[in-house]
Amino acid sequence: MTKKTKLELTWPGKEERPRLEPRILIEDPAKSYHAKVRREDDIFDNMLIKGDNLLALKALEQDFAGEVKCVFIDPPYNTGSAFTHYDDGLEHSLWLSLIRDRLEIIKRLLADDGSLWITIDDNEAHYLKILGDEVFGRSNFVSNVIWQKKFSPQNDAKWISASHDHVLCFAKDKSNWFPNPLPRSQAMDDRYKNPDNDPKGPWASTDITRAEHRDRDYWGLLTPAGKEVFPARGRSWSRPKANIEKLKEEGRLWFGPNGDRMPRLKKYLSEMDGGLTPQSIWPHDEVGHNQEAKKEIIALDFETVFDTPKPERLLQRILHLATQPGDLVLDSFAGSGTTGAVAHKMNRRWIMVEIGDHADTHIVPRLQKVIDGNDQGGISKAVDWKGGGGFRYFTLAPSLLEQDRYGNWVIAKDYNPAMLAEAMCKHMGFTYAPTSDPQEYWRHGASTETDFIYVTTQALTHEACARISHDVGPERSLLICCKAFDADADAFENLTLVKIPTSILQKCEWGRDDYSLNIQNLPEADDAAEEAQAMTEGLPLFAGEAGDE
Repeated sequence: MTKKTKLELTWPGKEERPRLEPRILIEDPAKSYHAKVRREDDIFDNMLIKGDNLLALKALEQDFAGEVKCVFIDPPYNTGSAFTHYDDGLEHSLWLSLIRDRLEIIKRLLADDGSLWITIDDNEAHYLKILGDEVFGRSNFVSNVIWQKKFSPQNDAKWISASHDHVLCFAKDKSNWFPNPLPRSQAMDDRYKNPDNDPKGPWASTDITRAEHRDRDYWGLLTPAGKEVFPARGRSWSRPKANIEKLKEEGRLWFGPNGDRMPRLKKYLSEMDGGLTPQSIWPHDEVGHNQEAKKEIIALDFETVFDTPKPERLLQRILHLATQPGDLVLDSFAGSGTTGAVAHKMNRRWIMVEIGDHADTHIVPRLQKVIDGNDQGGISKAVDWKGGGGFRYFTLAPSLLEQDRYGNWVIAKDYNPAMLAEAMCKHMGFTYAPTSDPQEYWRHGASTETDFIYVTTQALTHEACARISHDVGPERSLLICCKAFDADADAFENLTLVKIPTSILQKCEWGRDDYSLNIQNLPEADDAAEEAQAMTEGLPLFAGEAGDE
């Protein structure tokens, strides 16, 4: 019997998967920030996480699976100079594994009607499209949007000057996801005229023939001037004869100023209430470009400026299409914090993850300006942003287990009882929810309304287990995670006893804090002019923003 094969993208190391530790998050109240004056509709539960983004995504999974409406990521672009110590084949393999591992968790975080948007350039766009098809399913691919990132050619380009990036869009379930229509602009409305004083008001016209000849739809139509007209060679009417005759009677066909031309169908401005269907080409005058993005960062008065930020208008377009106010937005390659800044101004909830020091040097002060209403650049004036809201600053807890001097895995010294209880809840699939009732001190978390978990570093005797079993009662069950126990575990029908760390020792990889590849995003040759311009502003380029051009 022949083995069934499938069409897929393969690379060295594809079958290897990291065994991720589900870390807990530790808030740093000194870096969390809230508006001084709180409004009733302000959003304060936004999250900025400093740490490895793969570990952070894993840390978020239990609480936020199925909750995120939109994910935007601007990952490293793998320009070829990113991996100076590897050959070309291995370079692509490492990059694909890095992205694949993150996409798999992102898919689980997305709501059923959620979507993922990824900016990428030509170096990896087509590999990424196939990888995305594999993770999300080919049927859930939405579009490859072309973003015009530059408005003029680079004359020193070696081959062809790159003027665009790709924005790949995938839906969690395409049958449940539909983009919001784009708002109409005044310029669009100004295209509608009324040369014949139609009582229905201004209109624009469209062709009423199709680019295909069908005998049944090829016939002569009499114009108001008495001239018989036919579709052009190779074409035919796009609607049945009765339908077109009715449109003529209703005055919805335009036969030219003398009433003797091929008809065109009138589309009335008064009937254009649903907004515009988004298209797959986004010119810079609609969503911004590289220089606009850099000017936005420069205006924030940082000592360093990123070489590849994204303009706020680009994020505004994506969040407008993919979300509604109050929806949750995630960016796990936060860079300079543009996603959070735009989401905040648009009254969306947000989570951002960034491993670099610029989480503190750039993102925190940028968001403080947004919250205080002092950032009036970007989209602020367009959305009438006045400030408000807040965010909480988190770091990843250290690994739960560490090796002692004999090489044995033990609970890390940094963990206090509350941290240990929360961490064990994550490992064992429980929601951390300690009770304040002293009579039920053993309730550290729950998996259902009647199933609970108790975490202790004590060694429990048979008598201690008997007392706990009595308190739990016959209608409830309890998982006890303890250092040791001297009891017959089968003697208590409502208790399950496991030891720490034995019960979790093989679950994941311990002591690893960094799953990134430390990619250095160096600019391409045809970006040299933009670099030079940034340097003339007296601002050194900061090569920490996710993405490359």
